[in-house]
Amino acid sequence: MNHNDRLTRLRYGLDIKDEDMVEIFAMGGVTLSKEEVQALLKKQLTETTEAADERAENVYEMTCTDEQFERFLNGLIISQRGAKDDNEPALELNSGNANNLMLKKIKIALKLTSDDILDILEEAGVVISNSELSAVLRREGHRNYKPCGDRYIRNFLKGLALRYR
Repeated sequence: MNHNDRLTRLRYGLDIKDEDMVEIFAMGGVTLSKEEVQALLKKQLTETTEAADERAENVYEMTCTDEQFERFLNGLIISQRGAKDDNEPALELNSGNANNLMLKKIKIALKLTSDDILDILEEAGVVISNSELSAVLRREGHRNYKPCGDRYIRNFLKGLALRYR
């Protein structure tokens, strides 16, 4: 799963409009137009064979970078909870921790507890233990840290859609 997929699913799950996406990106420190946001969310289909459609499945008109995605998540927190007086948060997103970081930042933005996250996952048909969730929410480098797989984040976003739509 790439950042465009995550962004598209999050937008659907929380029912965020294009204008609001532009504002959230701006709050996070990225200036994008409405057309650029739509390009981030729109899949590009160039080939017509079935095999080519499978390869082109994750090709978007504009690629969402690590920085843009993390700044969007920071903007989501600011839009939901207000700005902090502190300095701008350090960018810590990389390809290995994208799902973990996304889960943490959504938890912060929506003021979710661990029990809320477990309930959302259960609504989507996934049952995990509290200790598994705790391991996923830990800081990278901690001895009990566990990478969050695409399956968990996909089902979490599906559960958000069931809850918020």
